[in-house]
This record gives sequence, structure tokens and C-alpha cells, in this order.
Amino acid sequence: MNEIIELTKIDYLSLFPAMFAILAGTKAFLSLFEWLIHKLGLETKWMRQRREEHELLIQTSQNLSALQKQHVRDMEKSDRRDEVISSDIKKLTRMFVDKEIDDMRWEINNFATTVSEGKPCNKDSFKHCIHIYEKYEQILAENGLENGEVEISMELINDAYMRRLREGF
Repeated sequence: MNEIIELTKIDYLSLFPAMFAILAGTKAFLSLFEWLIHKLGLETKWMRQRREEHELLIQTSQNLSALQKQHVRDMEKSDRRDEVISSDIKKLTRMFVDKEIDDMRWEINNFATTVSEGKPCNKDSFKHCIHIYEKYEQILAENGLENGEVEISMELINDAYMRRLREGF
């Protein structure tokens, strides 16, 4: 019991500076010991681990830098591919529009030839051709193109259609 009473009488104000001094002395001793071992060219397990961690950190940094450069190159290559694909899509779209326009022109001109030759045509054929012409005009307007090839054919078709409507088909 006396020991416990003695512990309660410890001067804590002088204990903290003493503990600090002991810790500072230990740190100084360890630093001196590390310096001495380093000067002698020896390597402790702890020093080897620090060196290996440092080398690993440097290697990781270099690898990250290389990956970053590769990423930039890949992005540039991807952008070039995107441009090529976009260009190809524009070409294909243009080709498709041209094909649609040509098909509609052919159909309208072919029907105008049929009408001008006096071959029999029903009311639905006339309506279909007029509907194709409306689509044709819409496609031309959407693509900033001008009509000039089927106007005469459409005049012929419209005249024949109006004449047949008056005659009662």
C-alpha cells in the first residue's frame, strides 16, 4: 500500500519535461546511430526498407508518367479516328441522299413518260407520283439543293391528272 501512496506523490510537472528529454535523447541517439551506419556503408533492415520504398515510389511515378503519355497518344489517335468516321458518315449520308433523289427523279420521269405515251394510269398512280414529288422537294430543301430536272415532267403529270379528273377517270 505504501507503493501506491508513493505513486500519488509523484511530481507530474517535472515528469513531463523528463519524459520529453528522454524521448529527445533517444531520437538523437538513433539519428547518430543511423548516420554512423550510413558512413560505414552498412545497411540495416529499416534503411533497406526505406530505400526500397523510395525506389518503388520513383518507379511508380515513372510508370504513371509513361501511362499518361500513352493516354495522350491514344486520345489523339481516337480523335483522328472519330474525324475519319464522321467524314465517312457524311459521305455515306450524301450518297444515300443522292440515291434517294435519283430514284425519285427516275420514278417521276418514268411515270411522265408513261403518261405522255398515253398508257393507262389509275388515280392512285397519279397520287403516288405527286406524293413522291412532294418528298423529292422536301429532300431538296433539307439539303439545300435545287430542282430543275423534274419540273417539266410534273407539269405534264399534273396536266394529265387534271384532264382525267375533269373527264371523270
